[in-house]
Amino acid sequence: MGFFDKIKESLTRTKEQFVGRFDEAARRADSPDARSRPIDLDTVEALEEALISADVGVAATSRIVESVRSRKSRGESLRQLVRAEILDILRGVDAPAPNGQSPHVVMIVGVNGTGKTTTVGKLARILVAENRTVTLGAADTFRAAAVDQLATWGERVGVEVVRGAEATDPASVAFDAVQHGLDRGVDTVIIDTAGRLQNKAGLMDELGKVKRVIEKQAPVTEVLLVIDATTGQNGLIQARVFSEVVDVTGVVLTKLDGSAKGGIVLAIHGELGIPVKLVGLGETADDLVEFDENEFVDALFAS
Repeated sequence: MGFFDKIKESLTRTKEQFVGRFDEAARRADSPDARSRPIDLDTVEALEEALISADVGVAATSRIVESVRSRKSRGESLRQLVRAEILDILRGVDAPAPNGQSPHVVMIVGVNGTGKTTTVGKLARILVAENRTVTLGAADTFRAAAVDQLATWGERVGVEVVRGAEATDPASVAFDAVQHGLDRGVDTVIIDTAGRLQNKAGLMDELGKVKRVIEKQAPVTEVLLVIDATTGQNGLIQARVFSEVVDVTGVVLTKLDGSAKGGIVLAIHGELGIPVKLVGLGETADDLVEFDENEFVDALFAS
């Protein structure tokens, strides 16, 4: 199954929320007698309802609707206009350019239950398949199960895992993992961090400490925030708070296959200016894939 088929399947529940209402708006706006007229209020309301139901968010919805209203009289179909505006939102965020350092140091952050440790393992698997050398740092030291889970991924993928004793200072383990990567000349060091509640200041401060300690010996190349797609707009709140603490460079959106809220992708891009870089489309090791905005939009509108 190719990426398009996977993401089309994963967006089934989002489409159930979105397509029926959107088709209602499109029928009104694209009828022969309405094609070249400004969009009417009933069509605007149907379009807004379609976007909000898919959890696109208020800001991105307003942007899409206003763009459609300003351009509708040109004779383009509503489908063409909405697709184009969604693509503009998704393409309007530039990912930071790689700085060429070695090793690349990647921090994986997020709240509990989003799938951080599994994401670390799957990402390591992808990198190894690309013939890159990888070290994993088990800095979620408060959960023995997380450390053991990461060790299992390390064995499965064939990479070394740096770990400390239970309740060891997470910053210390992260520091050791990066040092290990530097000593062995690996391409990438991935640090798994403990789950944080974004409203707990002490835990968030500790996460900032982990990053500062790592950067005493090597800059952090990437901070990937793992968000559970099923949480919808709460994920947007998480992204905002984590970005303030550790300067998030990209989002990994997990559990997209079980969510009716896939529009959160647009909210993250449009409201925070943070790109969604990877999406989880299932439970297997092969279901973490690079996000492609063209495939996403095609899948969202596919009949």
